Amino acid sequence: MSERRRHRLRLEISREASRLFWEHGVAATSGDRIARAVGLSTRTVWRHFRSKESCAEPIVTQGVEWEMRMLRSWPRHLSLEDHLATEATGYARAADAVEQADTLLAIRMIRLADHEPAIRTAWLMACDQVEREMTAIIAKRLGLPATDLDVRLHAAAASAAFRVVNEELGTAALRGTIPPEFEGDVIRYVARAIRDATGGTIGDALTPPPTTPHH
Repeated sequence: MSERRRHRLRLEISREASRLFWEHGVAATSGDRIARAVGLSTRTVWRHFRSKESCAEPIVTQGVEWEMRMLRSWPRHLSLEDHLATEATGYARAADAVEQADTLLAIRMIRLADHEPAIRTAWLMACDQVEREMTAIIAKRLGLPATDLDVRLHAAAASAAFRVVNEELGTAALRGTIPPEFEGDVIRYVARAIRDATGGTIGDALTPPPTTPHH
């Protein structure tokens, strides 16, 4: 099985498992039930996941992947606020129904993680991946090795801020309300949280914008 096909299959299983977890609860959702919902054998599900709860990991990771893509593409001449605002606008326009549904499922799993320890593990696994990504992004941004202690501390702080903001936004989205602190500009609040968590080290533009050569 190719890596791309494996990824698609894991995501398909994760979608159904997450839907069942949300609708029926984790305890009432068995591996057999997940397999039937996807149209696979239970053995195939266990070939791709170590436990039923770990089935939530791909959909949760999918929920933060677009944010990581935005950070990876952050140009040096833009502040974090300006870059995230521009990229988020483009994503909102381009996101199809499947992506929107996946985002909602991810939000539900993050919310479920508040009182389901096993699902909390899936969310924290995704957060660990975010921290690793943050380490590489910040190291490149600062021109330092990823093993540098300051880089790792900034990445840990930034990813923790990212986690808390996502949890707050998820809870608010499911309630259908926006907390006062998020009103007006959610993206800029996210950027400010990362900036504050890193003591202002991460957030500013680093170089002047590129100029267009004149002929």
